[in-house]
Amino acid sequence: MPTTPLAAHVFAKLADGRFHSGEELARSLEVSRSAVWKAVGVLRRLNVELEAVRNRGYRLIAATEPLDAARIRSQLPREVQKHVSRLETVWSTASTNTALLGRAAPRGGVSEVLLAEHQSAGRGRRGRTWLAPPGGAVCLSLSWTFAAVPPDLGALGLAVGVCALRALSELGVGGAALKWPNDLLVGERKLAGVLIDLRAESAGPAYVVIGIGLNVALGSEVLKKIAAAGSAATDLRSAGLASPARNRVAARLISRSIDGLSVFAREGLQPFLGEWREADALRGRAVEVKTVEGAAARGLARGIDAHGALVVETPRGLERFISGDVTVRPA
Repeated sequence: MPTTPLAAHVFAKLADGRFHSGEELARSLEVSRSAVWKAVGVLRRLNVELEAVRNRGYRLIAATEPLDAARIRSQLPREVQKHVSRLETVWSTASTNTALLGRAAPRGGVSEVLLAEHQSAGRGRRGRTWLAPPGGAVCLSLSWTFAAVPPDLGALGLAVGVCALRALSELGVGGAALKWPNDLLVGERKLAGVLIDLRAESAGPAYVVIGIGLNVALGSEVLKKIAAAGSAATDLRSAGLASPARNRVAARLISRSIDGLSVFAREGLQPFLGEWREADALRGRAVEVKTVEGAAARGLARGIDAHGALVVETPRGLERFISGDVTVRPA
């Protein structure tokens, strides 16, 4: 089993948001003050916002709650716990989705869940980078095996988006919306994203890994970096949750996703359509859709059809898109 790096231990000590002197940290962790200083440097390179004050020590700009597998599992409803065979948290991995994809598929109706404080190669759709510092987000993946390929499997991401929306509502976040195909927004800013990886044969079974990245408290510098890259992001703290408890957030996301997967296995997208359409951030807006092949279409978004395809009214008539990137155009 890999050794937990010193930076992770220093992060856990600083998570309360109070000042801790280098001497105190070195003594409690049984390392040198120089080693603590280097660990703090590692955290800064990972975009953790830290303050260092002479004669007072180090502190996180905002207190956080380190991810804890036991705490998360304890907050899952008993019925959901039955469907989670393995739940673990790690300090760092390349990608939680990639890590689960490398494992054997769990038996039907059972999930493995992996969460990481930091992903060195975190990714969104089409290989885009997902930027989230330790303590700033919930980055989780869960695996699931469908005994037979369910109807509308290509629209699974939309169903998971509804599950995430339900979790946010339970946490007290109102006004979140869904942007086809895989984003959750507050206002015009991205709060979360869903990534689906699939291994399937034509006759089943189908093994899926579902990644959910939810911004909790990114910090001003990370938000600036995301903006400089051309995206607009927000987080739970900005959405009104003063002190979001990340283990509770993770438990809600896992619970609603497991519930939703069981329903999706039986009925496909249909039970999620009404909620998705109510939360549709694009309906009636002028959009541009770019497909994987590079083609582009402009028109008015007219919602999604019964199978999750985006319907756009273009000069050529109504067109369906089963994948692609959507940009809202100026009115």
